[in-house]
Amino acid sequence: MFSMAVAAMRRRRIAAAAALAAALIAPAAAAAAAPAAQASVSRSAAASGYGGSRAGNAALNWAEGHARGCWYSYGGSSCSPGYDCSGLVMAAFGHGAGIWLPHSTYSMLGSRHLHRISLSQARRGDLMFYGSGHVEINTIWYHQTFGAHHSGQRVGWRTWSPWWHPTAAYRVW
Repeated sequence: MFSMAVAAMRRRRIAAAAALAAALIAPAAAAAAAPAAQASVSRSAAASGYGGSRAGNAALNWAEGHARGCWYSYGGSSCSPGYDCSGLVMAAFGHGAGIWLPHSTYSMLGSRHLHRISLSQARRGDLMFYGSGHVEINTIWYHQTFGAHHSGQRVGWRTWSPWWHPTAAYRVW
């Protein structure tokens, strides 16, 4: 049973990698293939080749390049001493996209830059909020986010589980 689950995960990752390669080779074709649900997003937040907002993609690129491997630190917003979940998101969007969000998940929800979308519309770079007041950045990988998880862990990727998954999604522009 475990090997079947691993094989299914590998198939999903291979499919995601193929979609990414197609988006990099022909971004216009990938944008045309975006779901109809994306039509509700304004032209200023037009989908990038990955399907999310340009700001979200820039933020995730920055986070993966600058914060990966840093330690979690409650209240932190830099690699030294570390990041907490909202501090990482604040730094990623600020440095990567020039959009400075508040350093609190609850304050972020009141920001004019966040626009609620359904979980099924979530794409790379969108913010994924968890019921406990936790926030991470969505990736292109199936059911996987990038963030600062909790004390004793390094910033990085996490796969959702039946008991740990986002409850709300927001696009930033």
